[in-house]
Amino acid sequence: MPLFGRKDKSRYASFTRRTLLLGGGMSAVFTVLAGRLYQLQILEGRQYQTAAEDNRINERLVAPLRGRILDRFGVELANNRRDYRILLIPEQATDGVESALASVSRVVEITPHQHEKILRDIAQNKKFVPVTVVENLSWDEFVLINLHLPYLPGIQPDVGETRAYPYAAQLAHVVGYVAAVSQEDKKADTDPLLDLPGFRIGKRGIEKKFDQEIRGSAGASRVEVNAYGRVIRELGREAGTPGKDVYLTIDQQLQQFVNQRLGEESAACVVMDVENGDVLALDSTPGFDPNLFNVGITNDQWKTWTTDDHKPLLNKTLGGVYPPGSTFKPAVAMAAVESGITPDFSVFCTGTLTLGNHDFHCWKAGGHGRMTLRDGIKHSCDVFFYEVSRRIGIDQIEKYAHILGFGQPTGIELPGELG
Repeated sequence: MPLFGRKDKSRYASFTRRTLLLGGGMSAVFTVLAGRLYQLQILEGRQYQTAAEDNRINERLVAPLRGRILDRFGVELANNRRDYRILLIPEQATDGVESALASVSRVVEITPHQHEKILRDIAQNKKFVPVTVVENLSWDEFVLINLHLPYLPGIQPDVGETRAYPYAAQLAHVVGYVAAVSQEDKKADTDPLLDLPGFRIGKRGIEKKFDQEIRGSAGASRVEVNAYGRVIRELGREAGTPGKDVYLTIDQQLQQFVNQRLGEESAACVVMDVENGDVLALDSTPGFDPNLFNVGITNDQWKTWTTDDHKPLLNKTLGGVYPPGSTFKPAVAMAAVESGITPDFSVFCTGTLTLGNHDFHCWKAGGHGRMTLRDGIKHSCDVFFYEVSRRIGIDQIEKYAHILGFGQPTGIELPGELG
């Protein structure tokens, strides 16, 4: 009996130690858990609550309305119009994306280039993100899509804003155009608006020169999203600040008159106010339709423009360098007077001047006869200015031409000027 009693006491003591160790271990674990819970919920609760709220609510940029471009009398040269478009939500296309696009193409045209871009955009985004299928639809086309909407799963009609140029080619080289943002644009500009899908910036003309002012400031949309980033509902929206309007010295009616007179010739014309230097008209023909850049330039259209020997994409008033012609003769006359040639100096024009082995002809066959400086300017006599130039030399002509501003940029507020 005493032996059994010792074994029972030994087992009891061993059991008690295990119980104490297990209980102590569990207490330590619960203490650590309780401490961690206290840290997360009490000490750092506000921080994690804020983080959870940030995960639940996203703030997204809203593109502002682009400012207008107007002529000196307030005529709109560039404005904004309604953009009727079609969006595709891939996950809602129950019969597949290709089937949805095929159904839409039976109502409105989808070019192979557009089809390729749509598939590329879908691949780069999540399945619930809407992708633009077609933009700039007419009202009739938009109504037709809405009429067939019950049979177009995944298709969503939408109304936005796009740039419009009422006078198209007539003012293309002055106003310029907007187009999609490139990677090079993003490197030079850190504005987060440039990351918005479909956002456009100024690429040429006034649109480019004053892009920052015309662009405006972004608005914000607060939306609730789930763990996958899917929008559940919009909680609030703050409209952006529209861009500033830009007024030009251009007179649209005078510009139209100049454009009609130049027609489809490869030509350029600038009309200025001699009192203050205002540019009233600036035209380079032929032009191009800047509205096409909103729709998307086809390969055929681009090839037509770039292979045309009349160079419609070149602003000849700023980007073209040409021999000055007779308009340069007053500069030669000034150089002659400053170099010592008196106003009564004369040259007898026979219609031809021989220098070395070459004959240089005057525009008037048979010549003008005796010409003084005043007569030479009045009749634009080539022989007179040939002789004057020979006497004073090229260096003197260059010197006074630079004094008059030749060979230097004018500083006009349009990009692309050559000196």
